[in-house]
Amino acid sequence: MRVTAAVLLVLCLLAVSHAWDCQKVVNIKNLMQIDAGLGQVVATDTSQVPYYLVGDTWIRLPGSLKHITVGPAGIWGVNKADSIYKYVAGNWVQAAGLLKQLDAGGEQFIVGANMADTPFCLTRSATVGYKGPGSPIPWTGLPGAVKYYSCGPFGCWAVNKNDDIFLMSLNQECQNKGWSHIDGKLSMIEVATDGSVFGVNSAGSVFTRDGITASKPEGTGWSNIPMSMRMSHVTYDLGRLWVVSKSAVTMVCTH
Repeated sequence: MRVTAAVLLVLCLLAVSHAWDCQKVVNIKNLMQIDAGLGQVVATDTSQVPYYLVGDTWIRLPGSLKHITVGPAGIWGVNKADSIYKYVAGNWVQAAGLLKQLDAGGEQFIVGANMADTPFCLTRSATVGYKGPGSPIPWTGLPGAVKYYSCGPFGCWAVNKNDDIFLMSLNQECQNKGWSHIDGKLSMIEVATDGSVFGVNSAGSVFTRDGITASKPEGTGWSNIPMSMRMSHVTYDLGRLWVVSKSAVTMVCTH
């Protein structure tokens, strides 16, 4: 009886630890993708219009983007032609190369994947120093094949076309020791500025990785975060979990 009670207590504590209060974001509609980092939130809608959140107001940014990211490396995006842009002084400046998705969450370096699922990295010096055409942009090709790629302070996470999950230790000079396979299946994955990892699987369920620390970057396991609808995209920063549903409804969740 005592054992049963102890097990129930542990299960209750686990449930509480992953309990999120989610509210619909009413002042933005039809988002396709969202990214948060360093206290900033950016997003693109189904018409590929990019936005930046100021208070509770979504400010439309110039241009047209299918994917946008914000983090220590600044604000970057890619358009429907896979052209790459960095937001500099209120305008987008194009960078050489082609990527379908990219991430600014690393320690001031950029990572991304192209249409062939080849992963790339741009060193910190090239990322921070990029001001427009004429600035060097030496993309470094990385091993493996990934369709979605995101970095944080304890490592970079990615998923491939089979929804397999991988972790890589990557430094500011794009040096790495290859990928380590992580259990589970996810269709997209995002790493927060504090190292937290969240993802969505093909069924639209949201998960977070438990036990991530600097000494154990791979964490200990996955926990499901119950949602009222099927989700397609997730990002997290400063206690707020932003999720976009498969029907383009945006929710913001807090513990």
